[in-house]
Amino acid sequence: VQLQASGGGLVQTGGSLRLSCTAASSTFSISDIDWYRQAPGQQREFVAGFNVAGNQVYANFVKGRFTISKDNVKNTVYLHLTNLKPEDTAVYYCRGPGDSWGQGTQVTVSS
Repeated sequence: VQLQASGGGLVQTGGSLRLSCTAASSTFSISDIDWYRQAPGQQREFVAGFNVAGNQVYANFVKGRFTISKDNVKNTVYLHLTNLKPEDTAVYYCRGPGDSWGQGTQVTVSS
């Protein structure tokens, strides 16, 4: 499964970004795409995804700041990041079925 992540950038504390993850094929449900992130020197961690009922699921640290959504027509899952903090600085990855990973997109939040 080929996934293309984009949308990262440099923002100030409190800023927002919208990340996109587009699947090259439509042979699986894009609800199976999750977002993870990896900060320097840290392990990769889950950020957001959908459960089997199709409901949004978030890591505790999100606390209402991030929103995952999808566009089935565009084969794209979005992660809207708001009220960003310096500790959100990381490479954000999308993961699809079969443990396939996109290339990651860098999010840097300045204080």
